[in-house]
Amino acid sequence: MTDLAARRGRVPTWWADGKLGIFVHWGLFSVPGFAPVGEDLADLQTSRDPAPFARSPYAEWYQNSLRFPESPVSVFHHETYGEGTYEDFVEPFVDGLESWEPERWAELFASTGATHVVFVAKHCDGFCLWPTSVLNPNRTGWHTERDVVGEMAAAVRARGLRFGLYYSGGLDWTFDASPIGSFGDMLASTPGGGYADYADAQVRELIERYEPSVLWNDVSWPAGQSHLVDLLGTYFDRVPDGVVNDRWLTPVMGSGVLKTRAGRKVVDRLAANALKQGPLVPPKPRFFQYRTPEFAKFPDISRTPWECVRGMDRSFGFNRASVESDFLDRNELLRLVVDVASKGGSVLLNIGPRGDGAIPDEQLRRLGWLAERSTAHRASIRGTRAWVHAQDRSVEGHDVRFSAHDETVWAHFWRLDAHALRASTITLPFRANPATTVTDTAGGDLAFTVNDDSLTIDIPTSVDESVCTIGIHHAVAANDDGVTGASSRPTRRRDRDCHSGSGS
Repeated sequence: MTDLAARRGRVPTWWADGKLGIFVHWGLFSVPGFAPVGEDLADLQTSRDPAPFARSPYAEWYQNSLRFPESPVSVFHHETYGEGTYEDFVEPFVDGLESWEPERWAELFASTGATHVVFVAKHCDGFCLWPTSVLNPNRTGWHTERDVVGEMAAAVRARGLRFGLYYSGGLDWTFDASPIGSFGDMLASTPGGGYADYADAQVRELIERYEPSVLWNDVSWPAGQSHLVDLLGTYFDRVPDGVVNDRWLTPVMGSGVLKTRAGRKVVDRLAANALKQGPLVPPKPRFFQYRTPEFAKFPDISRTPWECVRGMDRSFGFNRASVESDFLDRNELLRLVVDVASKGGSVLLNIGPRGDGAIPDEQLRRLGWLAERSTAHRASIRGTRAWVHAQDRSVEGHDVRFSAHDETVWAHFWRLDAHALRASTITLPFRANPATTVTDTAGGDLAFTVNDDSLTIDIPTSVDESVCTIGIHHAVAANDDGVTGASSRPTRRRDRDCHSGSGS
């Protein structure tokens, strides 16, 4: 049996190298595809609303929002579908599979420079996208007959990408349909009874059938710690270079106080206070390999592997209410990838297709922006680690992020104002030696001037206004003599297949 302790806080090399993955939220919720816009979860949780999740911006939470009679989703649903139920979305979703093109999806994902795809096999509504043999005791036929998961896995792997699976372990609304109005409600809503055995059997089935490179659980895990250890041991025995996230809090680690209204209010206050201080990260379970801040990122280099998880807009599932201004713009998206990489992290960027399997134009555009930068991404982001510093600002007014690989430090920069846009040079904190060279991402030489404690480098004539990237080879950090390439604060490398933190 795999020794979990040896893997805690450590990720496989392939994951540490990747820096960009694609998340896919697609299910029954994609048919109505609606959530209110204008507020994110942080806004809601810090409001005075006693049930902020009733206004959740997450379209994949449509069924839960529908349980609040006055919610925006309820108003939309009754205006659009009358007295129809959530279960009525099964037929149009299954019909939509006829036009689904998994190979086209995989082609688009590969074009971005991503290294892996995490596909939602079962979300909180409990509907399974594979023909599971573990039947739901509360909802007959609550799964697809077509092997959607298997087809997606085959298409992704045919493009040379790793395939991972998301499973909602902590919530399943076919077992517990209690309305969830806040964080406290959510943490208290993990079903009891036979649900733990059901979830365990389904995840084991997913492991056996699809051997996912990523096992991405959400919210919490319903079984006790000893059962979880056995499950994860089985996973790593089956997928030795697999990786799991940090959302595996077990009931033993929780508290019965969550079952009380007062206890849930305490959790809500703690969550609100935490959100005011910075990104809200899931509570640490006993075992995890990387952290998953949601719609947030860490302000500086993290020694623990981490992943920025977010949608292109404020939802994960497709939201027809989102307009162009609700999405990351080109600058925000491209800078997000380099900023997270400079701090030792990876981005898991979500796609939310429509119910018929079509990817909305707004999302296609953003995949295209990443594809345009994929050559630079592969050269200067993939396979890198955090450097001595995550960020700086040049004399000329460029905002700079750094990533490092072997004897090369990559500087990714952009302009902070219109005046800086006209600058033709950038000055960076490096000392040159006779072996020092500077290139663009294609390997073309760039001219530079040697100063006492810096290099002034000519900016390439073909400049991307979002992110310009140049490589400084065989130089040293001006304030850290002898430091080139990877971080000056390395975490000990324990074996050749796993990495711990940003400096390995």
